[in-house]
Amino acid sequence: MSTINQTQHESVRAHRGFIAALDQSGGSSPGALAKYGVSADAYSGDEEMFEQIHTMRARIVTSPSFGGDRVLGAILFEGTMDREIDGRPSAEYLWEAKGVVPFLKVDKGLADESNGVQLMKPNPGLEGLLDRGRAKGIFGTKMRSVIKEAGETGVGAIVDQQFAEGARILAKGMVPILEPEVDIHSLSKAEAEDQLKVALLAGLDSVADGDQVMFKLTLPEVDGLYRELVDHPKVLKLVALSGGYSRQEANDRLARNLGMVASFSRALVEDLSIGQDAAEFDAALGAAIAEICAASAT
Repeated sequence: MSTINQTQHESVRAHRGFIAALDQSGGSSPGALAKYGVSADAYSGDEEMFEQIHTMRARIVTSPSFGGDRVLGAILFEGTMDREIDGRPSAEYLWEAKGVVPFLKVDKGLADESNGVQLMKPNPGLEGLLDRGRAKGIFGTKMRSVIKEAGETGVGAIVDQQFAEGARILAKGMVPILEPEVDIHSLSKAEAEDQLKVALLAGLDSVADGDQVMFKLTLPEVDGLYRELVDHPKVLKLVALSGGYSRQEANDRLARNLGMVASFSRALVEDLSIGQDAAEFDAALGAAIAEICAASAT
């Protein structure tokens, strides 16, 4: 098994900042660009769209407001990993210029809903992607599936798949972020979260002694629900997704869940616009980062 980067591992373990989720893929990019102020008529086809989203991400990452003092990591889309920021490969720039640990989104999207959940699509090329990521300096990965409603069968299938994929990632010397998201609009959200906690604690038994995973979870209805995961020796970090909550609500919920830190996407960039000049952009990003860091520090 390849060796995990221990300097980055310690940075993730000890840092009280947050992980910036900059990993919108093809399905979510048009919406993200529209909120940023780039309309669909500004690009033609996927390649031009991804160039637009990369330009937005590069503007965020190169901002003086974005640095390793407050941002512990950043999750990249594959296309971002393969591009450059300020003339350097993206992951290299993040770590060497900013002190931010690079992660990579590795799932291939969601399957159709079954048993109240959406599993991840099969990912036969995962090992090849991991090898490329390792060569480019990627520390860890992220992969998302979604729980729409409570049910031990569906929740169990989600957790089993996440840990199975996590084992493939650990075998490559990388730290997986397992993301079994609970839909914030679920009518059985609290029940699903109770079932998820039980399943995740049981799933950790399959992780070898000495290995660690991370979890990215929806902010729970019951404050402190996931504290046992925060304290578990096989969990490197427990991070929270914003899941469609506004930044204010996400931060309020996060501050009440001690030991969790943020990994926000939409809630990070909701006040950013292509029309802002450099000073306005840096100020808006800096204010968002400060608020998210304060909530993550509890």
